[in-house]
Amino acid sequence: MREGQFIKRNLERWESYQQPSEDPDEVARQFTCLVDDLSYAKTFYPGSNTIKYINGIAANIYLSIYRNKKEKSQRLLTFWSHELPLVIHRHHRLLLYTFLFFISFIFLGVLSAYADQDFVRAVLGDHYVDMTETNIANGEPFGVYNSGNELAMFLRIAFNNIKVAFNTYVFGITLGVGTLYLLFHNGLMIGVFEYMFFHHNLGFKSVMVVFVHGTLELWSIVVAGCAGLMLGNSILFPKTFTRMHSLKHGAKDSIKLIISLVPVFIVAAFFEGFVTRHTGMPLWLSLLILLASAAFIVWYYVIYPIKVARKEK
Repeated sequence: MREGQFIKRNLERWESYQQPSEDPDEVARQFTCLVDDLSYAKTFYPGSNTIKYINGIAANIYLSIYRNKKEKSQRLLTFWSHELPLVIHRHHRLLLYTFLFFISFIFLGVLSAYADQDFVRAVLGDHYVDMTETNIANGEPFGVYNSGNELAMFLRIAFNNIKVAFNTYVFGITLGVGTLYLLFHNGLMIGVFEYMFFHHNLGFKSVMVVFVHGTLELWSIVVAGCAGLMLGNSILFPKTFTRMHSLKHGAKDSIKLIISLVPVFIVAAFFEGFVTRHTGMPLWLSLLILLASAAFIVWYYVIYPIKVARKEK
């Protein structure tokens, strides 16, 4: 069939397709017919303007179907229950390495403070150490947590936690060096901080008080560190992709990991602002909060992602 005859036979139908029907079945039929016409034109009239014309109509129908497609109502639920756990599972090994790095830096802080008492002041500063020792002498070693307004403290702590995690993540762009430095810095501070209380025979009490909020708070640093190292690794080890493509992929996964910290930030700040201030709370309540926080971390970041990945396979 000559091209002119092909156009003459189908032009009226093509023109009618330029206003897609409201009937989904009719739209599907029109799209199928256009694909058939496009295949025919490409076979017998290669390089023809007819191909561009048919392709344009088909593209408009395709866009009319998908442009206003609504997200599934359960999209948010799917993200937390399926998409995010799969991301965590893909990077389980890196998350473990980040955790081990951070724990090592904490122990390094403890050992350094044990070897040199002046190291505590060098890391925490004279003002904080003097204030803490004064509180200990007055019988309120954790008085810093019950001073000030609860809401103001909650907001200040939430902002600080977000800032620390964001910096730890963003500095992953320095090929991970900046992220490792911030993990080292924060780990060292935690180690020195805990040693200071153990040195005054308040170690167990400090764990029962501080780790009510500290369990989630410290875990957020680990997760942010993992996200930062993901960013650095995507640049250092692009595998078969270009570095830019690898960076985009790494940024996409790492941002999802950072999003997982939103509820962690809120709960940790709530505990520190409204709960930790009650330093005389019963031991069983402190243990309950601490163990519940640890159980959540183990379940959502370790066990559940493995279950989702197995189900996916």
